[in-house]
Amino acid sequence: MSAPKMLKILVASLVAFPLLVTLTLVLQNPPANRIGEVLEASALENAAHNATSLHEGENSVFVGSEDVSSQLTDMPKDKLLGGLLASGFDEGSCLSRYQSSLFQKPSLHKPSSYLLSRLRSYEDLHKRCGPYTKSYNRTQKLLKSHLSASSTKCKYVVWISYSGLGNRVLTLTSAFLYALLTNRVLLVDQGKDMADLFCEPFPEKSWVLPVDFPLKETFKILSQKFPHSYGNMLKKNILNTSTVSLPSYLYLHLAHDYDDHDKLFLCDQDQTLLSRVPWLIMKSDLYFVPSLFLMPSFEQELSKLFPQKDTVFHHLGRYLFYPSNHVWGLITRYYQAYLAKADERIGIQIRNFDTGPGPFQYVMDQVLACTLKYEVLPQVDRKRTIGTQSEKANLKAILITSLSSGYFENVRNMYWEHPTVNGDVVEVFQPSQEQFQHTENRLHNSKAWAEMYLLSLTDVLVTSAWSTFGYVAQGLGGLKPWILYKSDNQTTPNPPCRQAMSMEPCFHAPPFYDCKTKKGMDNGALVPHVRHCEDMSWGLKLVDNHDEL
Repeated sequence: MSAPKMLKILVASLVAFPLLVTLTLVLQNPPANRIGEVLEASALENAAHNATSLHEGENSVFVGSEDVSSQLTDMPKDKLLGGLLASGFDEGSCLSRYQSSLFQKPSLHKPSSYLLSRLRSYEDLHKRCGPYTKSYNRTQKLLKSHLSASSTKCKYVVWISYSGLGNRVLTLTSAFLYALLTNRVLLVDQGKDMADLFCEPFPEKSWVLPVDFPLKETFKILSQKFPHSYGNMLKKNILNTSTVSLPSYLYLHLAHDYDDHDKLFLCDQDQTLLSRVPWLIMKSDLYFVPSLFLMPSFEQELSKLFPQKDTVFHHLGRYLFYPSNHVWGLITRYYQAYLAKADERIGIQIRNFDTGPGPFQYVMDQVLACTLKYEVLPQVDRKRTIGTQSEKANLKAILITSLSSGYFENVRNMYWEHPTVNGDVVEVFQPSQEQFQHTENRLHNSKAWAEMYLLSLTDVLVTSAWSTFGYVAQGLGGLKPWILYKSDNQTTPNPPCRQAMSMEPCFHAPPFYDCKTKKGMDNGALVPHVRHCEDMSWGLKLVDNHDEL
């Protein structure tokens, strides 16, 4: 080997040696924090990428989901939500049940150990008494033969699909809590448009009412005057607390137009009679949970189930309602495409009850008055055309849901035409613009459910008064929203909004009746944890005892 070649090799060795020594030391003592952060971020990014396809078609298939669980095995994500969810489901049949924790913020509210125990007990009951079990078949024969009520191992409450999707979610939750309190099995009549919206919530046995249920055709004619209506039978003195022979089923009319006799369902003494009836058929568009908390016979049990009173819908909603794979695809595709990279996600849900699709200028003025006054949205600088460049600038994603596209266009244009005062970068999105509510349209309901869920994934939420759509989003997300007051005369209210006392929904039409004295009573002044709603002065909602009233 020539001298020049030897010299080149020697020089290369001298250059490489220090680098090799440094690399060896780094690998022996890696900076744990940074390495961990990089690995966790990489796993999240890969999982999110594999969890969804960004194909834009309405019927896009949710792909790659089978890889998510294996990629996130070592990540500190609680996919069973502190024991709220049961293990043992087929994960492929409901991808959202165990993947939702990748998108949701960890809940600040832990379910009580007693609630977890009672949920497992209910699942066992549902397994023993669900559709086509021996107990179900035996109890169903009472309906077919028109026999009077007799002692049965299993009793049922059948929920009938009624009203808009937000109302259905809230009333289903109410019906389930009632079933939990009375040791009944909940069965769900899906109607025409609820199939493929939600996953099955209970292991092994479906909650869907079988299509051959004997009273199925009767559902079409149920009303307050129906012969088996509980309120109607009380009114005609066919039933009372001393009645010996009871029918095998009763219809409970708990809709917004229910009368004083229907409302007696929410009295303790009536529960004694109802406990002897095998089948209760319930139709409701009301979240009647607050009134259950006013019933002495349920008081102790509810206190053990929910030590923090304002977490009822938060816990039960996250237990019962998971988007089907089809809807989960809509949610994850949208989230990853538009919301995932934001430093802060802001949800604005606009529901106007005036006639016509809108947009209405007074509503737009109210939205801006609320969100800018309370610093939900960043202020814009109308004097300058170029914003301040700042390394601390945040990316804010605003998700607007409304039947009209006009509000979205107004907010988007405001942040397009003017820079923000603090240098924040703002993106504005709206998933759909349906113009009108289509209550029994399956695709419309799929989009509505997807939008409720997307709103629940935001960091800050603004909702509209009276809207069950907003109630569902705030409850699932564990959020206390800013509530836009309802305008009575098409002018912007002052103040435009206020923050909610709790994340619980409002019971829109509670009874003003004292079951003991049988006189009129303000039920919003009886106990510290049941108060009148912010958005509906006569409504009732649950608050935590420690919440500021």
